[in-house]
Amino acid sequence: MSKLFEPTSVGTIPVSNRIAMAPLTRNRSPGAVPNDLNVEYYRQRATAGLIISEGTAITHQAQGYADVPGLYKSEAIEGWKRVTDAVHSAGGKIVTQLWHVGRISHTSLQPDNGAPVAPSAVAAKSKTYILNPDGSGAFVETSEPRALETAELAGIVEDYRKAARAAIEGGFDGVEIHAANGYLLEQFMRSNSNQRTDQYGGSIENRIRLTLEVVEAVTKEIGADKTGIRISPTTPANDVSDPDPKAVYTALVEALAKFDLAFVHVIEGATGGPRDVLPFDWKALKSAYRDAGGKGTWIANNGYDRESAIEAVESGYADLVAFGRPFIANPDLVRRLKEDAALNPLDQATLYGGGAEGYTTYPALA
Repeated sequence: MSKLFEPTSVGTIPVSNRIAMAPLTRNRSPGAVPNDLNVEYYRQRATAGLIISEGTAITHQAQGYADVPGLYKSEAIEGWKRVTDAVHSAGGKIVTQLWHVGRISHTSLQPDNGAPVAPSAVAAKSKTYILNPDGSGAFVETSEPRALETAELAGIVEDYRKAARAAIEGGFDGVEIHAANGYLLEQFMRSNSNQRTDQYGGSIENRIRLTLEVVEAVTKEIGADKTGIRISPTTPANDVSDPDPKAVYTALVEALAKFDLAFVHVIEGATGGPRDVLPFDWKALKSAYRDAGGKGTWIANNGYDRESAIEAVESGYADLVAFGRPFIANPDLVRRLKEDAALNPLDQATLYGGGAEGYTTYPALA
């Protein structure tokens, strides 16, 4: 039997195999509250070694898509308790993804119809999903954001801390800090979306500062052994770019090494798209993390199949491999991979609560 199907630990979380279910935005939680559909959806997929939940908004301000779940309402925490209880009863482990979308939002989704927040007042050439007054869904251009004031950033860090505590109260085994896919933390790290002149802009050290402050706050609140992070060094998702991703993300992983995180989850290439969107040495990134003393589980993601996942784990290239969209049509994906059975094809129209038709940029895979 391949090592891919053997048990291991992610931080202090024991997992039954080395297959992770990647976060997948499904737009199925009206009012930001998980419901019966969420409970059944995650229970069905509990054979994954580690489930990483769909992106879960840390505050109302952090929301960027209609009907995504949150961690800022008592009803949502109760809803998540039902989800985590179901997963645990089925023998699974689940962490939640702490999500702040930053500028990838729309005024209709924001408190008091306000402008989304961002490192700088630079609009993204991207779309988001909203609900029309008649209840129908639509993909629309994101709204013009406002730049966060320096004095507001401590509050953003506090929001992550509170959300991490709420996640543990909701029964999750840990959290994944979402620092990928062109959302708030990555907006700070990428130079095209961060044009600040304070201590959070300019140099690489400054641009990764907020992410590291969030990591510090979350690990202090719930423990580093229950905390992971997701990064996407070369993705163009949600209109982010940087001329030197190697320098940015090498500095980031070297700084992350000191936190003794449970895991580092890396999207290799364009989110849900080509792996070779930009030249990048993924082995060197992991080596930089390990050389700096980082011991966290290394999770590789993006376009893996059975053969490449087995090779990645057997060779030591990755400790776990994350699968995303294959889990949608194949709740029993682990069994199918283990038995080398055929996979059900994915129906694009079922990706989101409102269907995927009309979505023209990279899918909003949280």
